[in-house]
Amino acid sequence: MTTHELPRTADLTTDFVISDDGTRIAYHSIGHGPGIVLLHGSMETAGSHLAMAEALADAFTVHLPDRRGRGQSGPYGDDYSVRKEVEDLDAVLRKTSAHCVFGVSASGVAVLEAARTLPAIHKVAVYEPALLLEDVPRLTGWIGRFDREMAEGKVAAALVTSMLGLRLGPPIMNVMPRGLLTWMTGLLMKSEDKHAKPGDATMRTLAPTLHYEGVLLAEMADTLDRFADVRADVLLLGGSKGLPFLKPALSGLEKTVPNVERVEFPGLDHDASGDVGKRNPAGRPDVVAAELRRFFTA
Repeated sequence: MTTHELPRTADLTTDFVISDDGTRIAYHSIGHGPGIVLLHGSMETAGSHLAMAEALADAFTVHLPDRRGRGQSGPYGDDYSVRKEVEDLDAVLRKTSAHCVFGVSASGVAVLEAARTLPAIHKVAVYEPALLLEDVPRLTGWIGRFDREMAEGKVAAALVTSMLGLRLGPPIMNVMPRGLLTWMTGLLMKSEDKHAKPGDATMRTLAPTLHYEGVLLAEMADTLDRFADVRADVLLLGGSKGLPFLKPALSGLEKTVPNVERVEFPGLDHDASGDVGKRNPAGRPDVVAAELRRFFTA
């Protein structure tokens, strides 16, 4: 999904808030009714969940922020941490008076952290939150090599490093030569760049954000016990074909969070909530939206 696709409906509006550290956060809104904030995950922008927002817009006012470092939002700053994500979300909640929040993967764990401290959050739905509970050194150990490759301008190699480190690809990736994977990734990037329009969120432009997602995952790793403090109602979502290393987080949260419900979607993968596209052909935002409608209406 790309940022230029956001204005495809005349009903979508754009506004801005200022976070605690002065960073400007953009958010896009559609619909009428009680407010819901949908936070996108890694290698995504606000436009990545437009289909889900449109599916909910008849009953809710849906707000789609660009997390910092993306779209029309400001930069990460020098002291990025999960606290910045919480402060950014807090600014959007105060401006919109929304009380329901959805997050996926990296933003999912940030949303859960926000629910510990922000009383404005009444209901939280998270899709496979990236709370690392097992094999943490390996799942966060890719960041150093990623940073070196990005500094050397080897963006395709850096993307491969992150995919292998986070086990995001099919098992065959683990036995393929890294050089071949880098070459294939480079071809995909060149093809995407060739067809990109000004302002598009491509793999190349989003690649630098992965450093900060890695920082977030490392900071929040092994913090399961703290989520016993969450008083909001929580809906834990995942797909039967989701990322295996995130399954322990869903099981752990189900036992730790006081007011919790868990739903697993048969046949859906980690990116099911996102819009369907070349990078996400198996997206099923309609299915996820139906579950959000039920939960946020109850």
